[in-house]
Amino acid sequence: MLCQDCHKNEATVHLTQIINNKKVELNLCKSCAEKRGFHSPFEKMPFPLAQFLTGMLKEKGEITRNGLQTLKCPNCGMTFTEFSKMGRLGCGSCYTAFRTQLKDLLRKVHGSNEHRGKTPSTTVKELKPIREERKLKEQLRQAIEKEDFETAAIIRDKLKELMELCEDK
Repeated sequence: MLCQDCHKNEATVHLTQIINNKKVELNLCKSCAEKRGFHSPFEKMPFPLAQFLTGMLKEKGEITRNGLQTLKCPNCGMTFTEFSKMGRLGCGSCYTAFRTQLKDLLRKVHGSNEHRGKTPSTTVKELKPIREERKLKEQLRQAIEKEDFETAAIIRDKLKELMELCEDK
């Protein structure tokens, strides 16, 4: 992709900004970006993200043993091997194509593969019954697995009460 300003050099600086719900993109070469006053705060400070992510992935030999080198995104054509070298996905479809492998990576990096960010204070009350329902359903599943049917019946009744309370509101 060529620079949008000079139309000569390859664009290496890609800026995306949302202004009034409209996406504005700038694709500039390094010199044109500097002329506009854009520079990377990390330019002189190397941060080997790709190496960090690659190190978090499974052993290099395991990628070939498990056939992961042939795993490919149907949209952009990126292979899992290319991702493991670059540490960056090619497009949004890569998340689906490499879902299983990314779950393992996210679990290693974040300690979980499920996002549990902050909840806006306005919705805490609204989410409480949903969280309680999830918790009770999980407890019910575990009780049934253990064949502890007395506990399962108690949890089932609590779940029923919770559902009735939610319907009344």
